[in-house]
Amino acid sequence: MTKQSKATKEYSSEERRRFIKRELQEAREPLSASYFAGKLSVSRQIIVGDVAILRASGLDVLAASRGYLLNDAVKSQFPFVDILTCIHSSEQLKEELYTIVDYGATVIDVIIEHAVYGEISGKLDLSSRYDVDLFLKTVEEEKNAAPISSLTGGIHIHTIGCKEKATFDMIKAALVAKGIAME
Repeated sequence: MTKQSKATKEYSSEERRRFIKRELQEAREPLSASYFAGKLSVSRQIIVGDVAILRASGLDVLAASRGYLLNDAVKSQFPFVDILTCIHSSEQLKEELYTIVDYGATVIDVIIEHAVYGEISGKLDLSSRYDVDLFLKTVEEEKNAAPISSLTGGIHIHTIGCKEKATFDMIKAALVAKGIAME
């Protein structure tokens, strides 16, 4: 260890990655790059690079809108997980997401089947109207940002996590009735 102030410990890249891996293995909620950067006294970009290296080494890290989580941790949170195929306009995005979270479910991700690139997915981890509002605000404010379903004329798939199959069935019925989910 190099000479440093008493308040800040300097971590090697291996120590940082071990710390990140250990924290993710214990996490039940997403942990942001800013969280890790603060704990390890490095920049957020260093953490993003560390996570990329951890992924390349085989760690199944998901990047959601609120931070990082291990894929096993995401799926183990829900007694029931299934997928919904949807098609809608950008104006119906908020209605779609609110409908899902209002039933107490989580929108884990969004997936499209792109003609050139094949399957493209984005982790969402939306569990409340607050989460949905933050997501929609980010989409609105970010330059050149648009939902990935805009690449496929609005057709996309959501992985939904919820308490039981009956909840999923109610969500699907509600979205079918609104003309958003496909049968």
